[in-house]
Amino acid sequence: MYTDFLSVGMVTVIGLMAGTAIGLFTGYLIRQQRARLGGMTRREKSINISLVIICSAICITGLAWRFLLN
Repeated sequence: MYTDFLSVGMVTVIGLMAGTAIGLFTGYLIRQQRARLGGMTRREKSINISLVIICSAICITGLAWRFLLN
């Protein structure tokens, strides 16, 4: 199987953007998101960062499985 650099890059970038949006929206829904970063506690920041990383990894994995492994 051969995939070029552009395909891998596009899957990665789109997965990062979608995962970031989903993670931040999820943080907003569970009321861990504030309007300003300085107004958030350390726990809220770590929850939001974890949500973004997990959602981004899931989106990248799903996109790679769908578009790169076929």
